[in-house]
Amino acid sequence: MTFYFSAYSTPLLFGFVQGWVYAILLWIRGRREERLSDILLGWVLVGCSLNIWEYMLGFGGIEVLWRELEFFPRTLGYLFPVLCYFYLKSQVNAEFRFSRRDLWHAVPFLVFVVYHVSVFAMGPAFVSEWEKTVHYPYLDTAEFVIGIGIDILYLYWALQLYRQYHSWIKNQFSEIDTISFRWFRNFMIAMAVTSLFNLVMTLISLAFNLNFWQDWWDELAGVALIYYVSIEGYAQVQVARRLTFRNETVPVQVPDPVLVAADAMPISTPASEAPDTPEDRTAPLLPPDLSERLANLLNYMATEKPYLDPDLSLADLARRLHTNPVLLSQVINTGTGKNFNDFVNEYRVDEFKRQVRDPATTHLSFLGLALNCGFNSKATFNRAFRKFTGTSPGEFLNELKKVA
Repeated sequence: MTFYFSAYSTPLLFGFVQGWVYAILLWIRGRREERLSDILLGWVLVGCSLNIWEYMLGFGGIEVLWRELEFFPRTLGYLFPVLCYFYLKSQVNAEFRFSRRDLWHAVPFLVFVVYHVSVFAMGPAFVSEWEKTVHYPYLDTAEFVIGIGIDILYLYWALQLYRQYHSWIKNQFSEIDTISFRWFRNFMIAMAVTSLFNLVMTLISLAFNLNFWQDWWDELAGVALIYYVSIEGYAQVQVARRLTFRNETVPVQVPDPVLVAADAMPISTPASEAPDTPEDRTAPLLPPDLSERLANLLNYMATEKPYLDPDLSLADLARRLHTNPVLLSQVINTGTGKNFNDFVNEYRVDEFKRQVRDPATTHLSFLGLALNCGFNSKATFNRAFRKFTGTSPGEFLNELKKVA
């Protein structure tokens, strides 16, 4: 068999090879570093590669899939969105491992494979007759619709998992940029856009009866997806800490109606007496036990300044206070009305405002001061500063100069 290189076949061949090369690299790294997420991403790339190989071989003049292997399963099909979903699960929980209860996710794919292999095993003549009288008149559309439904279902589940994970990390870590997995958000967007484009091209092909050569652009979009997923996915920075998010429902903190009413009341406080620290701004109307724990927490934050540690987590702070993370989270959420991330970063912003006024720190840049106060990046600092002050660091400095 001779493969003919052309403007149609060559880009698909490059994409196919790219997908398999990076899949092997991911499998090697995943096995070496015992990282299930790399192994699953490798299979995602295999799925992307198999999605384009029919057209790649066809444009290259190799018709083995239509002659000797007609009706034999050629792609990962219904298993592909499942792999994408479990890739995210393994990213956010380093302890995740497949169990028997996860097998049901593969049932649609197994049914598909058994059906196609059973028909294929009956021989070419039977396959030809079956396609004409049964499959294409009745079952082909059903397979197509089921595939779309599975894609949408697992995309929805992945988005739900991603949102729950983001809520969870805000209550567990003071620095979340490196563990936010924005790559996976972009990965889902790329998948959704490619799938939508494929659907549009399929509908156009059906409506206008496009031939093999005209129905090519969605395959090229698949190549672009392979290059994006392989390069960005392999380069994705793996976090140092072992995340253990288990997809539990994140409790929503309901504000105490007494606190809400108190916050709504106008307060005529002289500017000179306005609170300037997180502990001053807190109104701990709590049960006695939580109120005492909140007081101890605020005192510890003011005296020991644990927020200067850029990697401070809820578990770390609980250990320092000789308590458990669940109780500490309750104290922070209920007593301050903030999640852990906002609670700590507000201290860091206030520390920055103190240090920027200190003559001993005038030799430091804004970024140097931010790092000195517990932030680990300029982007995180700018975002937190604007959130808690309503202004940018530069505008804040200009105001200080005017006062001076």
